[in-house]
Amino acid sequence: MNGMRGAWLWLAGFVLCGLMLPGAWADEGPLENTQPKNVTVDEIIQHFAAKEKEFKTARDQYTYRQSVKVQVLDGSTVNGEYQQVFDVIFDDQGRRIENVVFSPQSTLDSAGLSMDSGDFEDIRQRLPFVLTSDELPEYSVLYVGQQQEDELHCYVFDIAPKQIVGKKRYFQGRIWVDDHDFQIVKTYGKTVPDINAGKKKGKDEHLYPRFTTWREQVDNTYWFPTYTRADDTLHFMTGDIHIREIVKYEDYKRFGSKSKITFDGKDVPKADGKGQPQK
Repeated sequence: MNGMRGAWLWLAGFVLCGLMLPGAWADEGPLENTQPKNVTVDEIIQHFAAKEKEFKTARDQYTYRQSVKVQVLDGSTVNGEYQQVFDVIFDDQGRRIENVVFSPQSTLDSAGLSMDSGDFEDIRQRLPFVLTSDELPEYSVLYVGQQQEDELHCYVFDIAPKQIVGKKRYFQGRIWVDDHDFQIVKTYGKTVPDINAGKKKGKDEHLYPRFTTWREQVDNTYWFPTYTRADDTLHFMTGDIHIREIVKYEDYKRFGSKSKITFDGKDVPKADGKGQPQK
């Protein structure tokens, strides 16, 4: 999110006490500081990272609809809003494309906020956060315990980038890993780094909200993101701005190509239905 001024700032390590919001825990049981049984922490990490790589490849073979709504709030009053709905589909050459179906004029500027390229990239790449075996060496991963997430029993990890490299953006926060399928089913945190103003003037300031992304099972195999919500106050030098952001991922359908999708080393057959999510 773009304010009015800026300079680089990043807080390294697991500064998660500032990330966590009470609302993120509403549907969860208590966090239990107990060690896993019959499996080591390192084995869990390697399992879910491998599953994430398979998940990332598989999701690229699905079509779906993504809707985005970003609002600036003053109490319960909406002072500015951005909306877009687009379908992620394949063209007649089998290339993955986005087809925008709804995109009214944004009114965020009138509320003192604008969306930059980092925001749009976050919406497409980092809100549905994926931590594959390829990206795993870039992150510190800390096991913090076990927790019930609805009907799922989960291993809980805090993660943060080991270092910021160039202009690359990262995720910092908490993930929940299902203890049966070893797949990430929920994430909570934010993208880093922010670009804060400090004492410099005349440059844009870029701050990003804390968000929660929930996943649901598609085709009885993959846990795909279906809902992201952020409700946060961004502390710009020019003043605080309360934003709400909701992203929905709906109507997953596997693309009818000849390519194969594997999971746990086995070919995944196409579903008879439409690939609708299951909780």
